Amino acid sequence: MVARVRDRTGTGVITIVAMTEKADELPDRELIVAFGGRWLSEHPQRSIETAGRQVIMAWQALSELTLTLVRRRFPLTEFLRQCSFMAGVSATPTLLVAIPIAVVVSIQIGSLVGQVGATTFIGAVNGLGIIRQGAPLVTSLMIAGAVGSSICADLGSRTIREEIDAMRVMGVDPVSRLVAPRLLAAILVSMLLCGFVVFIGFATGYVFNVFIQDGTPGSYISTFASFAVAADLLVAIVKAAVFGALTAIIACDTGLHTEGGPGGVANAVNSAVVSSAIVLFAANIALTQIYNTVFPSKVL
Repeated sequence: MVARVRDRTGTGVITIVAMTEKADELPDRELIVAFGGRWLSEHPQRSIETAGRQVIMAWQALSELTLTLVRRRFPLTEFLRQCSFMAGVSATPTLLVAIPIAVVVSIQIGSLVGQVGATTFIGAVNGLGIIRQGAPLVTSLMIAGAVGSSICADLGSRTIREEIDAMRVMGVDPVSRLVAPRLLAAILVSMLLCGFVVFIGFATGYVFNVFIQDGTPGSYISTFASFAVAADLLVAIVKAAVFGALTAIIACDTGLHTEGGPGGVANAVNSAVVSSAIVLFAANIALTQIYNTVFPSKVL
């Protein structure tokens, strides 16, 4: 529908094109509804297929890892190379993230215990916060962001260059040669990173409490040792191992199924990082709930 309106300045005639009529809007509306319905029907199916494929890959990788270790055919050189690479890309970011998080936790906990008059327990609360949640969360973020992205980019680049297809043609199993060493390396590096974050968090909290908040060194250490038990550290390390395994499987599966050239590698890396972060946070909630159910907190 077109309407003509004379310009108020008298300089000419302006033609205003109105919106399309309702009859013309109906096909677009039906197209949008059809697209939405198709997306809602296909997306859950693809998600379930991807999850199933990753579970199968995890089982195959663990089986191949066990067989290669028993038969003494484990690719040790590839494993050491991946450990060195993963530690190199994640150690510095982990340090730079762990220190601010420990400082923020110390500030918030110091303010809270000061309000309730329990400043002598700041070491215990700070230590438990770092060990139980701080270290696993920092580890999960670093593993998903640094390690997962590097694994996916490496395997994705090999996939688009058809190196993976060439390995299959030559009779070399990519799961045994590429996925299994990265899986074990990711688990080991994740556990080491978790211990590293615990140490950095404890040291940072101690320095901040003693020199900034005028706390007592003996009180901080004694309360920390009284409430933080070995089971807390063990659970944190187990969480880190699970996070490393999940990240490696998701990144390897996404990298081995990359499509679309260099742009597809970028999309695969983005998908691997986002999927890993979501899965790791969900796993952290599940593991925390299981630990609190099996080992309830002691009543003071």
